[in-house]
Amino acid sequence: MVTVQSELAIETKGVARRFGARWVLRGISFELQPGEIVGLLGSNGSGKTTLLRIFGTLLKPTAGSARIYGHDVATETDAVRSELGFLAHTPGLYEDLTARENLKFSAMMLGLPAENNLDAALERVGLGHVINERVRGFSAGMQRRLSVARLLLRHARVLLLDEPYANLDTAGITLMNEIITEAGHAGGAAMVVLHELAPAAGVLDRTITIVNGKVAESKPAPVPRVRGPLRAATATAGAGGGP
Repeated sequence: MVTVQSELAIETKGVARRFGARWVLRGISFELQPGEIVGLLGSNGSGKTTLLRIFGTLLKPTAGSARIYGHDVATETDAVRSELGFLAHTPGLYEDLTARENLKFSAMMLGLPAENNLDAALERVGLGHVINERVRGFSAGMQRRLSVARLLLRHARVLLLDEPYANLDTAGITLMNEIITEAGHAGGAAMVVLHELAPAAGVLDRTITIVNGKVAESKPAPVPRVRGPLRAATATAGAGGGP
């Protein structure tokens, strides 16, 4: 059966998920347009990561449906995965491999050429000087940057980012925001699970808050999204602020 592709980047209708007798998600429904960047908020255990894992085809909903550009996450997993860039909360790296070897393995798993922009991706995330060093010696922040480099291996139309700012310093946060904003400028959508809003100031179009597995609120982001180049805007905002 051929799926008619939807203009919606993400569409959920009544998504629910149960683990044993416990309902983690209860009837989640919303839409994301192409080019829209949305922050997903909620306390620990509210269901944010579970929802992201459903979008990423790592879990199936107990009830309801979710689609990525018209493809059902439960029944069209390969088509869904071809649209996604997924950043998990944990790095998921191989410590005995080098930074470059980890990225090469990721490219192969994505079905990309083995040498597909590996060095350029590592340079972009500030790891060009440790390309051939084993990951076991990396700090938590360096491991996070290597995970971010995987997002750069291909153009994904939907980014799913689970607490992407974890373990990043100020420069890393700026880099992450540039990548998210560039995706939005290119027409890609992003769903960003957040512990707090501050690191994503000027990046989001909208926030969705989940409470007890339900959508409690959906509203415009408190700081309007920067529509120009983020790097230039950041530099301007910080001008005269010291070394």
